[in-house]
Amino acid sequence: MSSSIRTRVAHPVQERPAVLIGAKLRAARKLRSLTLDQVALSAGLTKGFVSRLERDAVSPSVASLVAVCDVLGLRVGELFDPPVTSVSRAGEGRLINFGGEGAVERLVTPGTQTALEVIHSVIEPGGNGGEELYALTSEVECAYVLSGTIEVVLQHGPETLSSGDAMTFPGSSPHTWRNPGPETCVVLWILAPAP
Repeated sequence: MSSSIRTRVAHPVQERPAVLIGAKLRAARKLRSLTLDQVALSAGLTKGFVSRLERDAVSPSVASLVAVCDVLGLRVGELFDPPVTSVSRAGEGRLINFGGEGAVERLVTPGTQTALEVIHSVIEPGGNGGEELYALTSEVECAYVLSGTIEVVLQHGPETLSSGDAMTFPGSSPHTWRNPGPETCVVLWILAPAP
């Protein structure tokens, strides 16, 4: 009797890419103004371990990861969720109007975004936000001029901004704006939180 020999081919095992969670842990810790020592003490771990965890230099047990997440007020699953992103292509933003004249305004951030709102405004010469001063419910407003010139008018008077200039002020401060011309002005308005 002849014995048949079967040959098996060994295939290399491909390693799964490591899941990097350290940056999310570090960001959550800093957002809460906690030190490595405070997190380590509260989680019952060493400062060195927490430091290595934030640098993705150690593979934590489930128990130690849960302990750190509890201290940071995170769900463990949040560490593995992909970031929520939104892309707005040129000219695709939703058209809006805060009551101004001679301006085409597009909302660059999605309407579901509540922490921040970005508006891309193309303002023709003479375009303005209205003659009367108005206020928004945002804490902070920033006007960043991409091209041209705009006057941001507050109660104490106008501030002229040119290409590359930015002005930050409380959104609740009564204000308006106008393009004194002679060219089109392009401005990014950043509002936080979104009104």
